[in-house]
Amino acid sequence: MGNISPVVGIACDRRMIGDHAFHMVGEKYISAVRDGVGALPFLIPVLDPPIATAALLANLDGLLFTGSSSNVAPHHYGGAPPRERTLLDEARDAVTLPLMRAAESAAVPMLCICRGFQELNVAFGGTLHQHLHEVEGFSDHGAGDRKRSLEKQYGPAHEVRVARGGVLESILPDTPNFQVNSLHSQGIDRLAPPLRVEATATDGAIEAVSMDKARAFLFGVQWHPEWRHAENPESKAIFSAFGAAVRDYAEKRRKTRSSRIG
Repeated sequence: MGNISPVVGIACDRRMIGDHAFHMVGEKYISAVRDGVGALPFLIPVLDPPIATAALLANLDGLLFTGSSSNVAPHHYGGAPPRERTLLDEARDAVTLPLMRAAESAAVPMLCICRGFQELNVAFGGTLHQHLHEVEGFSDHGAGDRKRSLEKQYGPAHEVRVARGGVLESILPDTPNFQVNSLHSQGIDRLAPPLRVEATATDGAIEAVSMDKARAFLFGVQWHPEWRHAENPESKAIFSAFGAAVRDYAEKRRKTRSSRIG
């Protein structure tokens, strides 16, 4: 492909700052796409009405769905109304949920992190626990006091155990378990029918998923591999695998365009 970089779309959050709406993505995700994936980051605003999905997919070689402080609105999966002061982002929901389904149909590689992991489950028919730590048998995955330093918030919180024969085992063939950070209050309740479990926490919480018979690389994690990704071998391997899938898709897309022009 010469010096042409593949392009990875990153769906934004929509936030009100004063009287104005802003569309934003955390720098750590943008940097992970540039440096960990080796791709050009393309920020996707979550406008109303949304940018046409076909127009987006025609120009992208992959999609990253990020974490966020907002929750997926529970009406998307038949959940109970959210508690007062729960931060939602309906504009993001309206873009990401259909975009995930369209991208899978178009065989566009996807990596889904934290909120993105939860979106993936909802997009394909699963449900969520809105307050995982209140469900009997589960521990607190929220990393405690958010007033602590970022280094402590994103430090190792618990172990995950890798499922046999899946995507994660192929990425980390010699790592049956490892430590991850944990900054989430929601979690998967009923797994979406097309998804398979790739890793679990010691309390049984689902921590990573893929899709059986997916048309392309499709992988989701509940933790935050983007945080200091280059310093963590597991995170580095995940972004490297996503990058390989993105470059492969970009090359196929280039060849298809070239054959049409020729």
